[in-house]
Amino acid sequence: MPRNEYQADLVDLREDVVAMSETVAERLEMGLTALETGDEELAREVINGDDEINQLYLDLEKQCTDLIALQQPVAGDLRFIAASFKIITDLERIADLATNLGEYATAADNDVFPSVDIQDIGETTLAMLDSAMEAYAAEDRELCYTVNDRDDELDEACEVASGTVVRELIEGEKLGDKEIETFMQDVSRLLLTIRDLERVGDHTVNIAARALYMIDNNDELIY
Repeated sequence: MPRNEYQADLVDLREDVVAMSETVAERLEMGLTALETGDEELAREVINGDDEINQLYLDLEKQCTDLIALQQPVAGDLRFIAASFKIITDLERIADLATNLGEYATAADNDVFPSVDIQDIGETTLAMLDSAMEAYAAEDRELCYTVNDRDDELDEACEVASGTVVRELIEGEKLGDKEIETFMQDVSRLLLTIRDLERVGDHTVNIAARALYMIDNNDELIY
């Protein structure tokens, strides 16, 4: 393969990874909206769209493996391809978590704990994903550290939200006349939602860590 064609393939890979991230972010935002509004049709769209994300992942995996097998890249190019492969894996897992949100939205009672602001937590994860992918696309090392630092903020918000659920559950003020089994299912779904959003944050940190490794051969954020 001529050198200029090889370089074009590297550019295409970067653009395709960014495009996948935009699709994943859209699905995550749709899942959050479905949770907030109870829009079952939107939730189903997120769930049914998971196959598309899986196919994007497989296509990009092939791009990465073909570049390695056919071009035997070294140094910076190899780090870039390896980082891209790791990043699409994290993106696919974020999409799985967005699918979970869609599934929760089809059954959840969003009024059980109105004091828990799931949308605010979700907006933080979306911002972290956007920054992590910008770090990858623009090779911005400072953004890698910004995403890593912001994860502490997200973890704290998730801890506070989970604590609020447990505290109000113990106080029993939200039970009213609701049938207890249905109520506990709603509680479980809310706690799972918080957990899944925290995991989205973890995957964005992974993306930032791989971007930093790609840029500077620096594995500081990976371990």
